[in-house]
Amino acid sequence: MIKPRKFKKGDKVAIVSLSSGTLGNPSCQHQLELGIKRLKSFGLEPVFMPNALKGIDYLYKHPKARAQDLKTAFYDDSISGIICAIGGDDTYRLLPFLMEDQEFVNQVKSHPKIFTGFSDTTNNHFMFYSLGITSYYGPNYLSDLAELEEDMLPYTKNAFLSFFTNSNPVEIKSSPIWYDERKDFSLNALGTNRIAHPEINGYEVLRGEGIVSGKLLGGCLESIFDMLTGTRYSEEKVIYEKYQIFPPKENWKDKILFIETSEERPAPTEYKKMINVLKKHGIFEVINGIIVGKPQNEIYYKEYKKILLDSTEEYKLPIIYNVNFGHAYPRTVIPYGLEAKLDLSQKRITILESLFDSFL
Repeated sequence: MIKPRKFKKGDKVAIVSLSSGTLGNPSCQHQLELGIKRLKSFGLEPVFMPNALKGIDYLYKHPKARAQDLKTAFYDDSISGIICAIGGDDTYRLLPFLMEDQEFVNQVKSHPKIFTGFSDTTNNHFMFYSLGITSYYGPNYLSDLAELEEDMLPYTKNAFLSFFTNSNPVEIKSSPIWYDERKDFSLNALGTNRIAHPEINGYEVLRGEGIVSGKLLGGCLESIFDMLTGTRYSEEKVIYEKYQIFPPKENWKDKILFIETSEERPAPTEYKKMINVLKKHGIFEVINGIIVGKPQNEIYYKEYKKILLDSTEEYKLPIIYNVNFGHAYPRTVIPYGLEAKLDLSQKRITILESLFDSFL
């Protein structure tokens, strides 16, 4: 995998709205300002791409404009990283404008940059993975940098700070606290704390012992399901197949699959359907293990565990559950395509290589 360099103070970072245009709505002005303040506190200079703040309606109607913002960020050599504003549900519409532009593809490979986000950003991550680039399933602008508490959530803040370091190895530890999703994101909520809970379960090993390892690949389960089935948008599956974005079964061999569920909190029947699609595609036959994110607000926590165990029983797959990434708060950073070790006996997850290129 081609890795970008780590951040350093003084770096410019591009903000892009590749899915929903929420960040550009007037109701988000206080979050916009808060995110700018937080990025500057890290010594970073935020640069909003030309279309990033044009709002939901405009960006929904103009996927080419969203794609152009990503291109602009890569073509600007003064920009060191790219932070997604938020997720959404139709990022796949950008793929034709990106994958058919050979100049963009060449630029991505020759000038890699930190790219972070989660949820529907899974689509972008799989695109970068298909190009051999390491990207990072991690914090985004609205959900994390614009957290309405007095500061970012400590665990998430530490995760973001990992973009400035290049330790090797890197252990991903369980957060001692988890938080409910907010119901109010208005200006009135500025400075208020989330509802917090002590982490009682920590990492749960659902199956397995000893040590397994493999390169990390995955994302939001609903996004992956839509890629494979076209359930949400019929053309999505067609586009993914045309550009060969989703890895074929043989490319999943010996990988560690990481999956998590969105704020839609799919009912157990839907969760089972999505897990079974992975099973149908033969992924469980060839991977070495699974890392599963904490469900948001711990909704269906026990039900998801049972479905995972039942659906993978014949493969005896090792599974670590309740990991802090994705839609539950707080969240860590999961790098695509890097080697990870699961120590099931000790309930430990370790990235075995540096997150960034040591020579850039």
